[in-house]
Amino acid sequence: MTTEGGGHDCAKVLESEPPLPLQGLDGRDRDRDLIVEELMSLRNRIEELELENARLASHMANCPCQKMLDSDLGLGSCEVTRGNNMSQQDDSGSSSSLYDGKPIRCAEKKFRHKKSGCYQGVLHHHAKRYIALKIMYFGQRFYGFASEAQMDPTIESEIFKALAKTKLLVGDKEKSCYSRCGRTDKGVSSIGQVILLFVRSNLKDTGGHENPVETGPEYICEEIDYVKVLNRVLPKDIRVIGWCPAPPNFHARFSCLSRQYKYLFWREDLDISAMDLASKKFIGEHDFRNFCKMDAANVHNYKRQITSFEISSCNQRSDCKEVWAMTIRGSAFLWHQVRCMVAVLFMIGQGLESPTVIDELLDINRTPRKPQYVMAAELPLILESCEFNGLHFVSSSDAGRALHDHLKNEFQTFMLQATFFQEALSSVSIPGRSPLEHCKKKSAHIPLMSRPTEPSYEERRAKLSMRANCKNLPADKPLKSAN
Repeated sequence: MTTEGGGHDCAKVLESEPPLPLQGLDGRDRDRDLIVEELMSLRNRIEELELENARLASHMANCPCQKMLDSDLGLGSCEVTRGNNMSQQDDSGSSSSLYDGKPIRCAEKKFRHKKSGCYQGVLHHHAKRYIALKIMYFGQRFYGFASEAQMDPTIESEIFKALAKTKLLVGDKEKSCYSRCGRTDKGVSSIGQVILLFVRSNLKDTGGHENPVETGPEYICEEIDYVKVLNRVLPKDIRVIGWCPAPPNFHARFSCLSRQYKYLFWREDLDISAMDLASKKFIGEHDFRNFCKMDAANVHNYKRQITSFEISSCNQRSDCKEVWAMTIRGSAFLWHQVRCMVAVLFMIGQGLESPTVIDELLDINRTPRKPQYVMAAELPLILESCEFNGLHFVSSSDAGRALHDHLKNEFQTFMLQATFFQEALSSVSIPGRSPLEHCKKKSAHIPLMSRPTEPSYEERRAKLSMRANCKNLPADKPLKSAN
């Protein structure tokens, strides 16, 4: 039996009775005093061991090496507190011990307590700081940026794997206060994506586990080289460009002032002047519900502001064909908005639609339902930049050189692949046209304003409300069929 102080009851009682002198006592008294002295010695030794145990437990709890070791070996958490030792079993059936009623969880094997969604390499007892990371990625092989779609691989899932592998994580997404600026779709690339989260820091705490925003050179030099560390373990089509400290109230999505997208295309015989005239109609605040994929369940405001829309040459040529780009800047964008705007501009550039069709589609009173049309391909779309106030991204000279060398090697690799395809094209003869080809009719273009339409926002909301009402109906009161 134990007490709150950590000693044994019998020793507690005997402590109040000082040992009697040995002179003049018979054999029984001498034996009793010897036992008392031995118990007192054992009691003192127990207290020394308990103090040492508490000191070691505190040291282990704050030691990042132990956390790393437990993670690498697949072990569970290990909490140790001073007090009495009693065995118990928790709700999950795993055994533990009690010191003063507080559990000491023993190391649990990985195959018994592996939890889905847990990040290995999370350091909970380490100094941390809130930072912004600037990310670039080539999105061709990824199922978009966000990992919520449960499709792998995604850029976000690869970034968190790298954070866990490098022991930079201090918790899951929620505990790390994670946020992202843009949620690019499958196949879309970026050279300016920004994410914010808490990560492990080399700087000492100032009263807590969060470091203030320090931007001086000494704080950059003493800090972990986040760019270099992460780029060592990231896939070759994802790279961190730079990092910077961020204020605790910053949010990657809501603190962003503007976003800029670029869409690459071959000019060929497109009417650039007509496209440029039509693109200027997008500038300003408009309701873009006819230029997006509508999500009536979650999005109720389809007004967005476009601040600039430019169409210009990229000074890149191949076989007399020139690469051009549409550069669109705005405060925020709807789902597939850029690709829908580009698709309509291509119809205008091909002479299939008039630039005035933009005015008709932006007028939701006149056109409340979006005409059905195929949006532009995802591969040429790039999230070019995200603008913030007060964020100045940096990287070490070593990280910068490594990034430059990596991108140069990737460029040379793609150029070799392009040369291979050019050689393959030159080795293939162009067959002559068969008589049957002259008989084939080209598919006639159906004007946008004459096409079938998608349901309006109001119709979608009414359908969602009806579904919700059907789910809430009692089982004994089915819907009456209309006669």
